[in-house]
Amino acid sequence: MSLAEIKTAVSSLSVKKLAELASFISKQNNAAWDKQMDEDFASSKLDFLFEEAERAEKAGDLLDWPANE
Repeated sequence: MSLAEIKTAVSSLSVKKLAELASFISKQNNAAWDKQMDEDFASSKLDFLFEEAERAEKAGDLLDWPANE
């Protein structure tokens, strides 16, 4: 099924079915994001973030998030 066919089918959905589809797509998107983050972490692509945080902590520049008010 092509994307154009999917878009056409989606446009004919009831409000209830459209909400179900939106929920499903959101869950799929979140799962894909989680998988990508896991893969990036496992391959050390995120190491620079940990190194940056360590440098900030040593320099005394690391702030609580959200900042305590």
